[in-house]
Amino acid sequence: MTAAAFRQTKMTVLLSLNAVAILIAGVLIAGAIFFNGGVDFRVVDERSDDDGGTVEAPELIGAESNSQTDLTEAQKEYVTSVYTSTGVDSAPVPAGELWAEDTITIYESADYDICVGGGLSDLGEMYWQTSNTEVISGFFSGARTWLGYSDDTCRFPMIVGTGKTTITAGTYDGTRRDSIEVIVVEVPKIKWEYEILSLVNQERVRNGLSKLSWGDTCTDAAEIRAEELVQLYSHTRPDGSSWSTACDNPDSGATSIEGENLVVGNSAVSPETTVAAWMNSEKHRENILNPDYTKLAVGFYFDPNSQYKTHWSQYFSNF
Repeated sequence: MTAAAFRQTKMTVLLSLNAVAILIAGVLIAGAIFFNGGVDFRVVDERSDDDGGTVEAPELIGAESNSQTDLTEAQKEYVTSVYTSTGVDSAPVPAGELWAEDTITIYESADYDICVGGGLSDLGEMYWQTSNTEVISGFFSGARTWLGYSDDTCRFPMIVGTGKTTITAGTYDGTRRDSIEVIVVEVPKIKWEYEILSLVNQERVRNGLSKLSWGDTCTDAAEIRAEELVQLYSHTRPDGSSWSTACDNPDSGATSIEGENLVVGNSAVSPETTVAAWMNSEKHRENILNPDYTKLAVGFYFDPNSQYKTHWSQYFSNF
């Protein structure tokens, strides 16, 4: 979304002989399951790759409107070209396993999907499980393909908090099974805001334009506007006023111009995906590449309990 304006227990067990026999049989069965690559009962008591039927995978929030829409093929190609993090390295994965790593760290914004490592492919049907549902509550049955992830080898995690969880995944044919610790950390708000400025300046230099400096005058306005998007994803503010009222124009006597770019949701889970989405929208691109702007303030607001979770604003000006 874009806008521009001028001015703008302990237990005791008694067993009968029959109960003893049943217990022995149970141990034998459990042993057979274990040695044949069965399920890790410390995680869950059955194989699953299910969101419980209570949540639908979030759709992409389009950059140019309040409607939910998909990226165009051109946008997907661009995002994939600049956003290639998978959370695992390319080291060879041992036979029967799924990851070469023991631990990976991701941001609470779900900045990437969790994928198996080492370029594994053609694994067939898989199950994915989580040990701590207060960090990752489950997985959607597919991946965010518009960010370049494969439904065959990746899953979009339902992140509901920070902390650690153990992810166990495997193939139903039993050929591969593995666990990996996932650490979910808070998003680095200030760092990411300045990364947006850096990425925008890379685009401007690539197009023969001068770099923008940080817009101190409108920093508070950008932060306010990002937070207001939780209530209303629009260039109209929740109180009904224009977006441009968020930043006071200094009485300098010179002509001043302002512009605003907004984006929320799954197309905006990191600085790279956010700028990629804006650059592939004509109006947003115009703001980023406007030669008359000299300053840029960026606002980022993350609310894990809101509809869109991630909320970004750009406030351009020449003052």
